Amino acid sequence: MRMKQIQRVCVIGAGVMGRQIALNAAAGGFAVVLTDSFPDALKKAGAWSRSYLEGSVQKGKLTQEEMEGTLARVTLEDSLEAALSGADLVIEAIIEEEAVKRELFTTVSRAAPPDAIVTSNSSYIPSSTFAGLFQEPGRLANLHYFNPAMRMKLVEIVRGPHTSGETIEALKQFVTAVGKTYIIVEKEIEGFVVNRLLRAVQDEGYYLLEHGVASFADIDKGAELGLNYPMGPFRLMDLTGLDINYYNRRHRYEQTGREEDRPPRQLEERFQRGEYGKKTGKGWYSYD
Repeated sequence: MRMKQIQRVCVIGAGVMGRQIALNAAAGGFAVVLTDSFPDALKKAGAWSRSYLEGSVQKGKLTQEEMEGTLARVTLEDSLEAALSGADLVIEAIIEEEAVKRELFTTVSRAAPPDAIVTSNSSYIPSSTFAGLFQEPGRLANLHYFNPAMRMKLVEIVRGPHTSGETIEALKQFVTAVGKTYIIVEKEIEGFVVNRLLRAVQDEGYYLLEHGVASFADIDKGAELGLNYPMGPFRLMDLTGLDINYYNRRHRYEQTGREEDRPPRQLEERFQRGEYGKKTGKGWYSYD
């Protein structure tokens, strides 16, 4: 396949990650269509985008003209098929549930332009899981942003065994154009690179917590003040979402069956109570 020239981007999922990915692409000069099956999510994403950019204007990081130009490049669309029409790059950013993603990618494989590059922002589920849905799987890859996507500099580009070199090159150009730095994950592996490193820290944090060695707050303090981490593992989970952490750990447990991979008790309790972190006002910490 020939290398795709990316001009128009479709972001599927208007939640915390999707709305930031869409705004980042628009700020990079791309025409963006943001779509979600929940109209209220789109409405909130639109309001958040304006509020975020207005804050940047007030801080002198952006001019009023630049703000209006960025907002003008984002279209909110509740029809998935309409959003996919004419897309050069599709970025999926929905819930970390394989069955839900599979249903979505079944539609994308049918409704997106046949030469569009299709990517998943999933932090754990590799694109090869869905390669069989596409007639030309060479255009499929993972494009993994980190939360908060407007500020975090790194994006992981993950090469599946099916992914073409042209797709990887096009994604490199796109990531650079939106002001990010990329690393290439040359082999699909559960958790990719960064989350595997992070998981090692989180696993030890959970061990210390579950065995009564220290409180989660003191574990965080140890990581922040003793290791000079920007934030400890539990505070970071609150930022990225305890629901995502739970889904990822449950997926790993289902894959391995190992007891040590089971979601930790205190994580599961918070998940069941709907305490997902900053986005719900409570997780490990409370946010008023």
